[in-house]
Amino acid sequence: QVQLAESGGGLVPAGGSLTLSCATDGRTFGSYHMGWFRQVSGQDRDLVAAVSWNNDRLTYYADDVKGRFTIARNSNKNTVYLQMNSLKPEDTAVYYCAADSQFLPRVRRYEIDYWGQGAQVTVSS
Repeated sequence: QVQLAESGGGLVPAGGSLTLSCATDGRTFGSYHMGWFRQVSGQDRDLVAAVSWNNDRLTYYADDVKGRFTIARNSNKNTVYLQMNSLKPEDTAVYYCAADSQFLPRVRRYEIDYWGQGAQVTVSS
């Protein structure tokens, strides 16, 4: 059973920064595409950022986070990070790590192979 362990959520003022981490086992990290979704209560879970398992230069960012968020992989730690800068109150959501055998922008949300437990990010105005 694949496990995605998220950490790093919290409360931050507008304009601040936060880094989310998603750790998994080596087999998963070395063969699955990974990324981050976010969900506001009562709304859909939307893809925020994604990175390919075999090409760190193949990334995806949602339009509203481009230039502010950066996704990165650390193969030594089997961990994917989401560095979030210039945070806005509208970034407030539960953030979910996800892993799939396909690059995440190409996968329907309900077909995603694995999900983390979610990390709350709250940006105060």
